[in-house]
Amino acid sequence: MDGLRACWIVVSALMLAACAAGALDPEERLRRAEEIAAGSHLTRGTFETGTFRLTGFVKPGKGDVLSVYIEGDGFAWVTRHRPSRDPTPVDPVALRLAVADGGNVAYIARPCQYSRVVSPECDARYWTSERFAPAVIDALNVALNQVKLQSGANALVLVGYSGGGAVAALLAAQRSDVVHLITVAGNLDHAVWSRLHGLSPLEGSLNPPDFWPGLEGIPQTHFVGALDQTVPITVYRAYRSRFREEADIQVRIVDAADHRCCWAREWPHLLETISNRGVW
Repeated sequence: MDGLRACWIVVSALMLAACAAGALDPEERLRRAEEIAAGSHLTRGTFETGTFRLTGFVKPGKGDVLSVYIEGDGFAWVTRHRPSRDPTPVDPVALRLAVADGGNVAYIARPCQYSRVVSPECDARYWTSERFAPAVIDALNVALNQVKLQSGANALVLVGYSGGGAVAALLAAQRSDVVHLITVAGNLDHAVWSRLHGLSPLEGSLNPPDFWPGLEGIPQTHFVGALDQTVPITVYRAYRSRFREEADIQVRIVDAADHRCCWAREWPHLLETISNRGVW
């Protein structure tokens, strides 16, 4: 019996390894993203920003307000101490949110996600210590200008998942066309987040709370999973403490959600809980 059990453990381990290998193949990750996007008629394109070539999925159509979804950090680390060679997400949660939205939406991936080709600018620091570096934010800003022009929109709603929440906040702080900032499991204060997890500080990265003057006048809604141990409510509270009490900043704690599950499934309902949803 012990031998049979040991054999089963080995077979199970090999099966899991094979599944993991398939999931981690960059081409497979791209194919999955294209299948997800196709469900809402989003088509893949690229944004040339002068530094990074960013991948996006855009829905044909026009509207006064465009909701732009920004992806999380993706497959940034293989282990706690070894960064990935390709940060393309295994499960693109922000893309799933964009598909679940059903409105006038676009999606922008982070630098070097879905790039297919390893280019000189795709250094691992841009999905590790410098994931929120000025160069990253500047590139996303250029992409926002391009997708806004393509859509004919006059205003933007920025929606960021996980690390994309920090990116969305940093972008909103320097733009005048953002009518709402939304984050989902957003890493809104990476200094606090790093300390919570005993990680090295993200040297070279901008931190959203430092840009509170540019954010205070923007309506904000932040969704936090009650079961999220990756970005717990403590991170949001640290961010919120930098603003005046009367600032239009709302938090929605979702009881059954952790960092990944089950945001896309609940997203249409969660969107309806946003107080000024009717204006966009």
